[in-house]
Order: sequence, then C-alpha cells, then structure tokens
Amino acid sequence: MAGSASVIEDGSRLSRLDQMLLRVERALALVSGLAVFMIMVFAVVSVSGRNFFNAPVPGYVDWIEQLMPFIAILGISYTQRDGTHIRMDMIVGALRGRALWAAEAITVFVMLVLMVLLIWGTWAHFQRSFDFAAPLWSRDSSIDIALPLWPAKLAVPLAFSVLALRLLIQLWGYSRACWLGLYHPAAVPLIRSTAQIAAEEANAIGQERSR
Repeated sequence: MAGSASVIEDGSRLSRLDQMLLRVERALALVSGLAVFMIMVFAVVSVSGRNFFNAPVPGYVDWIEQLMPFIAILGISYTQRDGTHIRMDMIVGALRGRALWAAEAITVFVMLVLMVLLIWGTWAHFQRSFDFAAPLWSRDSSIDIALPLWPAKLAVPLAFSVLALRLLIQLWGYSRACWLGLYHPAAVPLIRSTAQIAAEEANAIGQERSR
C-alpha cells in the first residue's frame, strides 16, 4: 500500500548528504512536472488546431512518446526519498526496532543491486542511440517527424543513477539505525500509521480553529 512518511533532518553528515541529493531530486521532479504541462499544451493546441483550422500539431504522437519517459522516470527518486512509492508492508509494518531497520536495509540493498543492473542496461541502450557524428547526435529517430530518441533514452539511466544514490543513503541510514538501535533515524522515510496521520490532521485543524 502507499504510505505517508516523514524524514528526519539533523546536522549529521548523512542528513547533509540527504539534503544535497534532495535538491537534485526536486529539480528532476520539476522537469517531470513541466513535461506534464507540455503534454497538456500539446493536447490543447492539437485539438484546437484540428477542430478550428484542420491543422493539428505535426508529430503529436512523436512528441508525446518523447515526453513520457521524463514524466514516468524523473520523479522516481523523489518519491523514494519520501517513502510514497507503492509498497506491501503487511510484514514489515509489524516489525519494530532493529528488526524493522534490518528488514528495510535488506530490501533497499536488493533494490540497489537491481538498479545497478538497470543503469548498466539502460546506459548501453542510450549509447546505441547517441552518436556525435550523426545528425542531431542520433542514430535513430521517431517515425513521423524524425525526432532524435537519445534524450528520452538518456533520461532513464540519469533518473536511475539518482535513485541509486538515494538507495545508498537509505542503506547507510537503515544500517546505522540497526547497528546503533536508533528509534528515529535521520535521512530515511519513517512510515506513519493511519492513526498517526489522523491525529496530526486533527491537531492541525484544532490549531487552525483556535486562531
């Protein structure tokens, strides 16, 4: 299930690294949001052009296909940082203390190994498309208006590399929490229960009414 999480920030080196990477993740999430906005603009212009001028946007499908990787991939590390990815926590959610941090560390380690393999494969896929000597630096292009494909292919290993850095930070955080027996470790998402979320919302509403 999708959980709501909070990330503790302090003055430790781990937390500082977390904050530095968060700036990169927010920038990539902004690019992803701008890609969504561009798709909306393309849709409005294309439909309006078709209905009123019988002239839709040339290569509309090509543009959408090029923007989709930016929408689907660039925000993945940001959601991992906040713990808002879809996750099955029926077993992990019942754990506490060192057992919980150990289980989270093992899960993150498996994800990190998978991401390293995906980075290797997607980078090779990008290299097959990119060529400085080719027109627009591209060995392949879209079918309709010949858009170069390498920018969309580059977005995938780029986003996966940022995610791998995030997983390294979280692996460090969970391992440290397990070793030291911390209750509220920094730089890792602390999943809150439904009761905790409801209590925080009720407290916030109460503060607003008291004003």
